[in-house]
Amino acid sequence: MQLAVSNLTKVYSNGVRAIDNLSLEIGTGMFGLLGPNGAGKSTLMRTIATLQLPDSGTITFRGIDVLEDPMRLRRILGYLPQEFGVYPRVSAENLLDYFATLKGVASRADRRRLIGEVLEITNLYEVRKKYVDSYSGGMKQRFGIAQLLLNNPQLIIVDEPTAGLDPAERRRFLNILREVGARSTVIFSTHIVDDVKELCTEMAILNGGRLLQHTTPAAATAALQGQIWTRAVTREEAEGLEAQYEVLSSNYNQHFSIDIRVYNAQRPSPEFTMAEPKLEDVYLLALKADN
Repeated sequence: MQLAVSNLTKVYSNGVRAIDNLSLEIGTGMFGLLGPNGAGKSTLMRTIATLQLPDSGTITFRGIDVLEDPMRLRRILGYLPQEFGVYPRVSAENLLDYFATLKGVASRADRRRLIGEVLEITNLYEVRKKYVDSYSGGMKQRFGIAQLLLNNPQLIIVDEPTAGLDPAERRRFLNILREVGARSTVIFSTHIVDDVKELCTEMAILNGGRLLQHTTPAAATAALQGQIWTRAVTREEAEGLEAQYEVLSSNYNQHFSIDIRVYNAQRPSPEFTMAEPKLEDVYLLALKADN
């Protein structure tokens, strides 16, 4: 395993247990960390990124004791937080040159080559002369990927990167991250199930700072085969069925009735038909079981 988190705990001064004795091992490739807002994902990401210390536990990455030698990890770390600011009235090209200098790239020629490469990867080369603070939300997120690639990172952490992006920008961003993830260990934290389904080969579900599941999207959905059922009902019927069965979700359909999805080992009643399990079913069932 590339990254090993063992018995990690973090309790804030207000008593919130953001990480609760969590252990997790992550290899090379795209790893999705899925959980609702407040699950402890950002706390875990910041702790792995050496931005805060836990109360107890250990973190190692490729032989590096992250808590004891944070500077050694930072040299091979790329981090994109949930929100990041940029200097006003500075072009992408100049800002990346500044970041590359901070990351220890002393040669101007090397910086120019690196900057050109990361701008091409993130599809920002044509707008490299524009001020970064004038970029759209999606372009800023792609710029965030560009800056973290400047030191050829072996560990990449991205925290809720697609929140608020329109569908086209989200697609561009995920495609870039997929390309980057083939070469590094990438931890992708999100509460959007589709991001994990489309991007990650391995995943974990987190809630209340605790690890609920560590699996793969394919294995997680396969485990629910033959146990997800659907039926179109009225609003009144839906309310009654929620008291009777393990209802995972309900959505209005084009006929203005409600399609409900139920988890049950057998067909709940003749009116139900078997449905193909989705990763959203896995996620919702894990959270329900934890409540």
